[in-house]
Amino acid sequence: MNTLSYKGYIGSVSFSEKDNVFFGKVEGINGLVNFEGESVKELTNAFHEAVDDYLEYCKEEGIEPHKSYSGSLNIRISPETHSRIAVLAKQAGISINAFIKSAVEKQIAMMM
Repeated sequence: MNTLSYKGYIGSVSFSEKDNVFFGKVEGINGLVNFEGESVKELTNAFHEAVDDYLEYCKEEGIEPHKSYSGSLNIRISPETHSRIAVLAKQAGISINAFIKSAVEKQIAMMM
């Protein structure tokens, strides 16, 4: 997926060949905010304006702009992977949850 980034917000980006326009939406927020443009420059400017307008709206309404997450995550993996994780976690003396949490945090740190 192509994305734009501005002020800590991510905008998904798609292209409509039929309409000859780039379009997207601001991700990870408590609401639906779309933007579009006929060029990359127009799209980028529209994204920035959409984020700025959304932040102003949230400030005026007393709304938390970022989507809240519970911290609980359900994942689907193969039984073989589940078994391997269980063995590795046991060998490390930690729970499966702690093993997966550590693995995800390491992956995130590598990508940042």
